[in-house]
Amino acid sequence: MYMKKYFLFILLAGLSFTTHAQSKEEKKVAAAVEALNAAILHPDKERLSALTVEQLSYGHSNGKIQNKSVFIDDLTHGSFHFLTITTAGQIIQLAGNNAIVRHIFTADFTNNGVSGNLKIGNLLIWQKHHGSWKLLARQAYKL
Repeated sequence: MYMKKYFLFILLAGLSFTTHAQSKEEKKVAAAVEALNAAILHPDKERLSALTVEQLSYGHSNGKIQNKSVFIDDLTHGSFHFLTITTAGQIIQLAGNNAIVRHIFTADFTNNGVSGNLKIGNLLIWQKHHGSWKLLARQAYKL
């Protein structure tokens, strides 16, 4: 009797720690997020352009909004440079040909040569175009 209860307890405890497995499309969205972060970390105009739609709306936590060309130009020629980028607590929700992504974005950076760090929340909207996920909108917010 004791052994059956113990086994049941272990089984239920194990089930409570299981996580939602990502679907194939969710994995593709997660890979697109990683690719975007890599392209932001090491800015490259072609990679950034390939990962974003023409109608991009890129919102910063300070309220500044950029379109695609300004976003790319700022990363490739601006004074703000990312040194590290990590994300945590990422949640991906598919909605037809769109995906909603939320995560906590942490980074080390230099701005005009002055070092700093950043921890913000991000909401990203991705759109599927010809089999590839591209960023349509991003809004960062202060935590």
